[in-house]
Amino acid sequence: MSSVIEDLKQWGPDDSYERMSSLQAQTYTWNLATSHYENFPVISWAVPKRLRQHFANVYAFCRWADDLGDEIESTKESLWLLEWWQVELGKCYRNESQHPVYVALHETIQKFSIPVEHFSALISAFVQDQTVTEYETYDQLLNYCTRSANPVGRIILCLCAQSSDENVAHSDSICTGLQLTNFWQDVSRDYQIGRIYLPREDRLRFGVTDQQMQSQRISPEFRDLLEFEVERARMLLVSGKPLVAAMPGRMKIDIDLFIRGGLLVLDGIQRINFDVWDQRPVVRKPQLFVAAVKSLGNLLSFR
Repeated sequence: MSSVIEDLKQWGPDDSYERMSSLQAQTYTWNLATSHYENFPVISWAVPKRLRQHFANVYAFCRWADDLGDEIESTKESLWLLEWWQVELGKCYRNESQHPVYVALHETIQKFSIPVEHFSALISAFVQDQTVTEYETYDQLLNYCTRSANPVGRIILCLCAQSSDENVAHSDSICTGLQLTNFWQDVSRDYQIGRIYLPREDRLRFGVTDQQMQSQRISPEFRDLLEFEVERARMLLVSGKPLVAAMPGRMKIDIDLFIRGGLLVLDGIQRINFDVWDQRPVVRKPQLFVAAVKSLGNLLSFR
């Protein structure tokens, strides 16, 4: 498996390396995507062949930004590296970056006219992660999701030439729903690294005190709180379902699977009676297989 942190030694801020050819850069991003993201090889068959390399280029950008934000021990160094990554993004749009990810991504950006704001928003979310570890209100959390999750969906819409206002709204709903689902699945993991995504206003509303959070044990108040948050995420995922029909060809399957996968996680949280402190709900392969079959059935119904 390729490691971004190891690759940083070769393609870091010193910019002393030679620029790769477009083919070499695309080989790098493809290898990075297929070695890091376990679902990439599984779902790539549903992505039109002409788009697979472009999906890999986008994924490689996200992987680098994510690791620069999460895998660097020093917050100061992480912020410096993310600032460098933002500068390189600007160079990418001018076709001046030496970095292999940006050499590959430049072609994708040019071909599909992807606005720089989508990529910048993602970087800003990783920067925010370095200093913001708790959210006071749900609106603040949603604002974070507009930068940490929604740009990915908007980039995919660009790649598929489906960036209508209606599609963007549905995509945002799905992406925010998936981001919240991930938060509610990982309440315990996040708390252990000092992050709380359950908004304080909601915790106060349901009577979940700081002491109860510190105990990392289930309580009636916490169970009611998480049930409320799970239903919020579920409504967002369901609200985005019209996007499935709007997507071209087999891309319908990918979008449908993302929604079904998120709903399966939420069902898993409900099945353990919202005790995410004691266990992390996961989606098993047989469940994914059933979801894939149902998604395929949906595709056939659109024909």
